[in-house]
Amino acid sequence: MAGPEEGHEFSFLAPAGYYIALRVGFAFPIAEHNALPDAWVERYTQQGYMLHDPVVRWLYENSGTARWSEIDLPDPRQIMLQARHHGLLFGVAIACAPMGSEGQRSFGTFARSDREFEAAEIRVLEGKLRRLHEATAPPTNLTRAELEALSMVRDGLLLKEIAARLGVSEGAIKQRLRSAKGKLDAKTSSQAVSAAVSFGLI
Repeated sequence: MAGPEEGHEFSFLAPAGYYIALRVGFAFPIAEHNALPDAWVERYTQQGYMLHDPVVRWLYENSGTARWSEIDLPDPRQIMLQARHHGLLFGVAIACAPMGSEGQRSFGTFARSDREFEAAEIRVLEGKLRRLHEATAPPTNLTRAELEALSMVRDGLLLKEIAARLGVSEGAIKQRLRSAKGKLDAKTSSQAVSAAVSFGLI
């Protein structure tokens, strides 16, 4: 996910911890990195706080940046108060959202224990997150025929069944899958299918 340079930069600017989710689809991100305190992650997960977290709600509903102190959303489970006991006193939420209603968003939440984030620090974090968001963009060069073949592989059809259904040779299907694997940086057809599904292409 984040390379060594980005990880160091995030840790330097957010010494109390951070969480990044890239290209969040219907349910899961295609990549994520959780560098928040282990004890907080364990409690957060066990209590199912994500569904009630005002910061997470803001990240899903907005684009741009907001300090935690600026997020005025209900917090009936007092998640923000509990986070303070784990050194997460100050934070910023950053969301990179698609222009339309469709598409995948990336977001991050970054924490400090000593002071509010400065505007310049927020700009650096936003730039780093946006670069990761763009680096994990789905390929746009897959053809309709390639996506059709991947969809049929996903549905469990054999090569000869796909070829028969599409009225082409098995060789043509193999070529479509080979091309799709190259574009999706996948070694096998199953990896290509997984990648295409995670990107929301099929």
